[in-house]
Amino acid sequence: MSIIDVSNLTKDYGHGRGVFDVAISVEKGECYGFLGPNGAGKTTTIRHLMGFSKPQKGSTSIMGRDSWKNSAMLQKMIGYLPGEIALPQGITGTGFLNMMKRMRGLGDDSYLKMLLEKFELDPNIGTKQMSLGVKRKLAVVTAFMHDPDILILDEPTSGLDPIMQQIFIDYIEDEKKRGKTIFLSSHIFHEVDATCDKIAIIKDGRVISKFVANDLKNKSDKVYRVTFKTIEDYRKFEKLPYQFASKNPDKLRLRVHVLDDDVNQLITDISNLGIADFHEFPTTLEDYFMKFYKEDRVFEGVK
Repeated sequence: MSIIDVSNLTKDYGHGRGVFDVAISVEKGECYGFLGPNGAGKTTTIRHLMGFSKPQKGSTSIMGRDSWKNSAMLQKMIGYLPGEIALPQGITGTGFLNMMKRMRGLGDDSYLKMLLEKFELDPNIGTKQMSLGVKRKLAVVTAFMHDPDILILDEPTSGLDPIMQQIFIDYIEDEKKRGKTIFLSSHIFHEVDATCDKIAIIKDGRVISKFVANDLKNKSDKVYRVTFKTIEDYRKFEKLPYQFASKNPDKLRLRVHVLDDDVNQLITDISNLGIADFHEFPTTLEDYFMKFYKEDRVFEGVK
């Protein structure tokens, strides 16, 4: 059953900014990754899903209900973690959590206490004195405190240290096992790779690839690094009709893309050359992503 639907969503802000014909469907119990650099259109898409903005064309819906028309109702049901954290001043974290408990009509706070312990958050300090990491942890706890079945997360680990990032990833894995439906936008490859069942890549406001995460991990296209003993051997191999990922004549080293069916031919071609090292690299999410962005000079926000 489809829980989250983005159907041909378009919001054109002019000068190439916005999102254009974005179409995504998230099934019940899936964790869906929305991968792209800052400014690619991830937050714009999420703002429409949350009902904060009205589409110019297309629609967004959650559980079959239009996000714009049913925004107030849906926002109460969803665990939403924004990319930019804005907390009220003159209040402690505890005061903020109590305010959110009242707004959500939350009586039992046992789940909240579990979250405070898991994310090692002491909320008894003023929001003005909080570091970025503490603010992010407070936002995480606030988003999940009512134990929602649907999570919409915009750059969820931004501002968290590596240890806390791993705690967050482990938490998302646990929530998936509980049947939660999760839509997660990020520019951090490890975060998406570790948690997501399906992934869409967005570039300049357009979805340019959608795929099942395991299909990429089992992809038959492999990368091999070959290091030669002499420049003569390096040049001979360089002239062969392979797709080279990189070349480094100073180190006599090349990386070559080869399908599984063609590996025997590769072995044959290098068998009569002087080989110093031969190493296989599995295709990673970052490798696949960079194929779409390799012509760009600047990868702002991509980690």
